[in-house]
Formats: sequence, C-alpha cells, structure tokens
Amino acid sequence: MNDLPLINIKPFLDEDIGSGDLTAAIIAQSRTATATVITREAMLCCGQAWFNAVFAELDADVQVDWQCAEGEWVEAGTVLCALQGSARTLLTGERTALNLLQTLSATATQAHFYAEAVLGTGCKVLDTRKTIPGLRLAQKYAVVCGGCYNHRVGLFDGILIKENHIMAAGSIEQAVAKAKQTSTPLLEVEVESMEELEQALLAQPTRIMLDNFSLQDLQHAVKKVAGQIELEASGNITLNSIRAVAETGVDYISIGALTKNIQAADLSMRIDLDAAQ
Repeated sequence: MNDLPLINIKPFLDEDIGSGDLTAAIIAQSRTATATVITREAMLCCGQAWFNAVFAELDADVQVDWQCAEGEWVEAGTVLCALQGSARTLLTGERTALNLLQTLSATATQAHFYAEAVLGTGCKVLDTRKTIPGLRLAQKYAVVCGGCYNHRVGLFDGILIKENHIMAAGSIEQAVAKAKQTSTPLLEVEVESMEELEQALLAQPTRIMLDNFSLQDLQHAVKKVAGQIELEASGNITLNSIRAVAETGVDYISIGALTKNIQAADLSMRIDLDAAQ
C-alpha cells in the first residue's frame, strides 16, 4: 500500500450529484471562477489525488494548483491549493472534494501522531480493517502517508486467526495447522493469555497478536518468545499509552483508531466569481 491506489471517484460524485446539481444550475454555464482551499487547523495534508480526481471527472479544464506537497505538515490558515475553471463545476465538486481531502488528511495526521509517539523504539504501528466503508484503500494509503504501516488490506491477503476461528477449528494447534495448508505471507494468531501464547508458540505461526495484555504480561511474552516469532500488541492502546507498549519490545502495535476514530480536518473552500462576466 505504499503506492497510490487506483481511484474510482464516480461513486462519490454519484451519491452527491445524482441526476444533477439543481443549485449550481442557477449560475450561468459560461461563468468562470477562482477558488482557494484553506485549512483552519494544523494537519498533514493528504488526499490531493482524490481532490484532483473529483474535478477532473467533472471537467478536465478545471486547474488545481497545489501550494503544499502531499504529506507535508501545514499550519492553520495555510492555503492548500488554488483552483480556476467553470463556476458551476467548482460549486458542484466542492463538497465531495473537501470530504475526501479532510478525511484523508485527518487519517494521515492521526497516523503521524502515533508514528511520532514510538520513534526510536523499533516498533511499527499498524492500521486495521476498521476503516470507513468505501475508503479502505484510501485510508490505508493515508496511514502510510502519515508514517505508520498497513496490516492486511482485507480477508484475502493474510490470515488472522481470532477467538471465534479457534473455537470453530477446535484449538490453536488445529487452526494453525489448517492455515498452513494455504499460501499466505501472513499467518497470525490472536491470543488472550500466557497459556494461549504457549499454545501458539508450539503451533509456530508467522506472528502472534497479544490481545489486551498488561504491560507486565507483554514484557513476559517478549522475553519468552525471544525473537522466535513476531509479536503484535493490540487492544485499547491509545496515544497516551502506546509509548510504554512499544518499549516492552513488541514488533508491532495495531491501532484501530488510526482509521475509525478520526475527526475530519477543518477545511474551507472560498469561491470568487469572475467579476467581468
């Protein structure tokens, strides 16, 4: 997920425009305008390709001139970009473009804070599948833009055996043995106790997730595993607690809040109609 994913902007526009923008129709079709997008808060700018794609889909003649780079930290009051083109197009695309930009910027900013919190520990912060429906690939891109890392994209590119899978399979040993019959780069088992950790060690997956372990138990687990298998901590880990978790020596920490507990960045588009028309 380090590369920009393919962008299909049409569904986002369809849900907003439907059969047509009734309000923009009151503006003369020939009218042109300029616009600027500003941020009212400090953030990591992310999602420029999605913003551009909105206007490219509506009208290829709209020009977008970015004043900051993708992934750049910007302060409140910064002009992010300037636009020029059909007034109708700018008005029609405004909300969809801002929705995408503010959501992805918020995701990247959140990831930035979590990445900063574990600097120097050697631990990598991972996202999860707890993403906004329809924005899975976009948010996972934003997570990487912010300095964190991607866990599996979906159910198709890695195995994560959780409590219900273990119950259905009969045991950790049986679940892992069955999973080893498939070809997958990730075969991970979630455990909830030191006893289950013992069972997972015997089964030899590629990674073990330590779910809701105390700091003391995390330290014990790291000492016991001694680098034989990758360890991932998960469960109710916050920005305030993540440093202490990373310092236990785990290899990864997965954080659902990177993508699900975000607050959209506060952005504004100011449109100026060309006075000469």
